[in-house]
Amino acid sequence: MSIRNLDALFAPNTVAVFGASERPGSVGATIWRNLRAEFSGQLLGVNPKRREIDGVPVYPSAAALPAVPDLAVICTPAATVPGLIEELGRLGTRAAVVVTAGLDKAQKQRMLDAARRHTLRILGPNCIGMLVPHWGLNASFAHIGAQKGDIAFVSQSGALVTAMLDWAGSRGIGFSHFVSLGEHADVDFGDMLDYLGSDPRTRAILLYIESIEAPRKFMSAARAAARNKPVIVVKAGRSAQGQKAAASHTGALAGSDDVFDAAISRAGMLRVFTLQHLFLAAELLARFRDNKSERMVILTNGGGAGVMAADAAAHAGVELTELDEAMLARLDAVLPANWSRGNPVDIIGDAPGQRYVDALTALREDRHSAILFVQAPTAIVPSTDIARALLPLATLKPSRLMGCWLGFDAVNEARAIFRGAGVPDYDTPEEAVRAFSFLQAYRRHQEELLQTPSSAPLGPVADLAAIRAIVNDVLGSGRELLSEPEAKALLHAAGLPVVPTHIAAADAEAAVRAAQAVGFPVVIKILSHQISHKSDVGGVRLNLANADEVREAARAMLARVAAERPGALVDGFTVQPMVKLRQSHELIVGASVDPLFGPVILFGQGGVSVEVVADRALALPPLNGPLAQALIARTRVAKLLRGYRDQPAADMAAIERVLVAISQLLADVPEIAELDINPLVVNADGAVALDARVRLSAQRPAGAANFAIRPYPVEQEERITHLGRELLLRPIRPEDELQHRAFIEKLSPEDVRLRVFYSRRTIEHSELARLTQIDYAREVAFIAEGELPDGGHETLGTVRAGIDPDNDSAEFGVIVRSDIKGGGLGHMLMDKLVRTLRAHGTRRIVGTVLKENSRMRLLAKRLGFAESPSDDDPGLVHIELPLHTTGAQEP
Repeated sequence: MSIRNLDALFAPNTVAVFGASERPGSVGATIWRNLRAEFSGQLLGVNPKRREIDGVPVYPSAAALPAVPDLAVICTPAATVPGLIEELGRLGTRAAVVVTAGLDKAQKQRMLDAARRHTLRILGPNCIGMLVPHWGLNASFAHIGAQKGDIAFVSQSGALVTAMLDWAGSRGIGFSHFVSLGEHADVDFGDMLDYLGSDPRTRAILLYIESIEAPRKFMSAARAAARNKPVIVVKAGRSAQGQKAAASHTGALAGSDDVFDAAISRAGMLRVFTLQHLFLAAELLARFRDNKSERMVILTNGGGAGVMAADAAAHAGVELTELDEAMLARLDAVLPANWSRGNPVDIIGDAPGQRYVDALTALREDRHSAILFVQAPTAIVPSTDIARALLPLATLKPSRLMGCWLGFDAVNEARAIFRGAGVPDYDTPEEAVRAFSFLQAYRRHQEELLQTPSSAPLGPVADLAAIRAIVNDVLGSGRELLSEPEAKALLHAAGLPVVPTHIAAADAEAAVRAAQAVGFPVVIKILSHQISHKSDVGGVRLNLANADEVREAARAMLARVAAERPGALVDGFTVQPMVKLRQSHELIVGASVDPLFGPVILFGQGGVSVEVVADRALALPPLNGPLAQALIARTRVAKLLRGYRDQPAADMAAIERVLVAISQLLADVPEIAELDINPLVVNADGAVALDARVRLSAQRPAGAANFAIRPYPVEQEERITHLGRELLLRPIRPEDELQHRAFIEKLSPEDVRLRVFYSRRTIEHSELARLTQIDYAREVAFIAEGELPDGGHETLGTVRAGIDPDNDSAEFGVIVRSDIKGGGLGHMLMDKLVRTLRAHGTRRIVGTVLKENSRMRLLAKRLGFAESPSDDDPGLVHIELPLHTTGAQEP
């Protein structure tokens, strides 16, 4: 991931157009004209066949240019592109837009090799170009320009770029950046998210995605950007399920588009499904993002309009507020007797302006509901007058009101008044309700980023030695598919609850003897490495109460398998007690490996009809408790699990433990290719796996290294001795929030001031979540943890560094609890940080220190940091420690 030299791409002072032309309709002429129209910097043309274009001198080559361009726009034949990039790189150009299409694989590779030698960034090839309206930069061959605004739009489709410019221009939508990635050979979505996520002119980021080639880079950049501003995605190819023949239900159910949804949710972004929805969501998140309402009240002067809005809410899953007696009384006091007395709140078509004000004043008393105002124009009072009357209430904070003015000419001014005041406004009730549903989904995704897991372990530690023995034995025998007993043994070693399973020979009497040993009633199943889905061949019989029933069932199974699968080798039967959990639910928990995002976990309603019911949700590992809860909540069966009528709630903690254990299993055992627990039976007393399938692969498709999100790096844990006490130096975890709060509360105000340059008394949950829920791919944070006499733990010091996307520099901070300063713990923490960043390939560690912080300056000097005055503040000093003298490595 890199944002290096993207400033030269998006904010150049000098631009050169290679292939500049005056030939009407040509790409070179269009780009030249677009740049000349607005760009205030130095514009240079290159064309060996021209001496001037439009009275402006044109040069025959890059070497002939009077200045080195910051940005080159290349629209010359494909064969010329690699050589041009090499020449420009040597001259010192640091960015290029390669509009040219048709580069073959070899040409593209030579272009990239030349660019990387000189750290020259490339947008394209085969792209429309890009527009940066605030910079007056239109380096594209789009037919129109873009208005200034604060939305960034990044697209892989060039044709879509021009269409969206046209559509947005007609609606007055402006942009900070408008970028066509083309084939994204260099600059890709991850780079754009990193750049735009910290761009002060960009308030929201809109993406049109067709494919992603670097999922971990994309996820890291997306998670970082989505913490700062809304990121909204349209993904093409929803219908392409990418399903293939699979040994497990999970492998068949986990379609690629579902996995993409899971990735978007995990990154805190919002996915919508049409381009119109892209802008609806962007407007609402910009104007209404702080609204926390889960319900909606509809205020209207027309019954039909209210019904339309209510229907839209039902379709979108938006809950309408039930008006309580107190609210009904408030409204009765200001509305005519024939008002609707329900939600939608219909104040009748003859409503004068004051009635609107009175109704909205009353509804604002409900602090938990958003208000959708739908007004149809009438002859009683102009819509413009209503808008002006409502504006003082409409603009109160926190934002509670969304507007919908029905009609065109009669309501244009009213709509403009609302929009000009920052009130989100929509053309139809359906648009407004849909946008509100987007806000709810976005908020759920954001909450997942800030949830605080429990500090208590969710389950027993896995027996990795036993798991490895099973894996090695199966792969060593040339098999991939585990037998049911092997699969259950593996899950048991991973800490999951499984039903006891016994193996009997492929003989009816052997099955009877096993059943008598287990105790009736029993379940028997056919055991064969060639048969994955046993129920498909009648290979499962439940609730067998005696020996005769077992004998008959075993014989029937053998006969049916012989008839339907004559080539299958039957190894015998599995026999297990018939588990009857009262008031229970059958669930499915599984895992598979997506070709793009790697391991993925599935949860949903289980049983033999799992494909038909199709109630499932997916999540990317690693999981913890809150993320497991969020996964469960995305299914329909979650409502049943919470209990209903005389059905008690299921043991949700037991389900969470299973999901987290599966996540850990995927991290610890790279050979897992597919895993299925179906059914996982759960009731109020717990959960147990009744059947399981596991497929392995010697290609090791799972494992933490293949996660799209880097899991907790347990290998970085280290034990040290400090003042005679053993401490654990380890990466910080989300579960550390309460412990971290206690640590901060024990710091003296002066130590806090020296660390963050100002005093503070409290720290918010959202900030604590950002400190403890880090992205291990681009952040480093270690705590020094000691054990307490009661078995608990405390944090004694912490060191952290944020690594820039280029892996060039890491800005650090370190602090030790005030009552134990001076004992050398700060030096130990800094040494740990330096060693870790050096191994990570980071080039240098930098920091800013108060000049008066003599203790930190002395520590930095002992560690080899060089000190220099700050250019920004005489009270600060800059410190820096080089780690590598060669180029930065990709994380």
